[in-house]
Amino acid sequence: MPELPEVETVRRRLEPVLTGRRFVRVAISDGRLVRPLEPVQVAAELEGESVAAVDRRGKYLIVRFVSGRSLLIHLRMTGSLRHAPAGTLAEDPHRRAVVRLDDGSDVAYRDVRRFGTWLVLEPGELNSYLAQRLGPEPLGRLTGRGLAARLERRRAPVKAALLDQRTLAGVGNIYADEALWQARVHPLRPSCELDGGEVARIHRSVRRVLRTGIARQGASLRDYALPDGGSGSMQHEFRVYGREGEPCDRCGTPIAKIRAAGRGTWLCPRCQPSTL
Repeated sequence: MPELPEVETVRRRLEPVLTGRRFVRVAISDGRLVRPLEPVQVAAELEGESVAAVDRRGKYLIVRFVSGRSLLIHLRMTGSLRHAPAGTLAEDPHRRAVVRLDDGSDVAYRDVRRFGTWLVLEPGELNSYLAQRLGPEPLGRLTGRGLAARLERRRAPVKAALLDQRTLAGVGNIYADEALWQARVHPLRPSCELDGGEVARIHRSVRRVLRTGIARQGASLRDYALPDGGSGSMQHEFRVYGREGEPCDRCGTPIAKIRAAGRGTWLCPRCQPSTL
């Protein structure tokens, strides 16, 4: 699933493409993308809108319109966006929507698993919608003490707490594993049992791995790609994720795979000892 670095990379690539442009024609071919609304209805609402800005909040991509409305895009597991000059989009059985811009270019949305969503919000609805679903941005003003306050009363494993978007917005399976390895904290440690030093290391490590992910333009493992079809390179920086049986870069111990928060989870048994 695209996480904060992947969505931020897409945002940075699409911002100069979309800002100041008008949606001339919108075609939505998959009703699951906008349900329970009808695709024709949503497409008609979007046509004629002019883009004021392209933002991100957690894993959401936000297209802000001059009218005050917003298009909220969540890529979910396999969603991605492509930008191409008019008439140059390759045939794609997984394409779910196409937006023709007033400069003649196209922005296409593709989604293999079809879990992604588009939601049009009216003026004044965006902030409350996001506030109900998302905690603070990990690269924002949240301090180590602030993170500790969000974890100290939770008995859930720290991996589960980090995946909870109400704890931190934008952290997913990959970057949680990488951050916990850097912080030397076992993913199954109860959040409320972490001491101040451990939480401080987690806070620093989350910020570090997310910034590295952005610098590497995300991780291209399966379906994630840049709007021009290119790939990110964060997958070459992984220290534990997907490396079961390979030696830990820090101590040489074989990386292990367990289940945490219902997700495949990779760790170093020596660097991240369990107290369970």
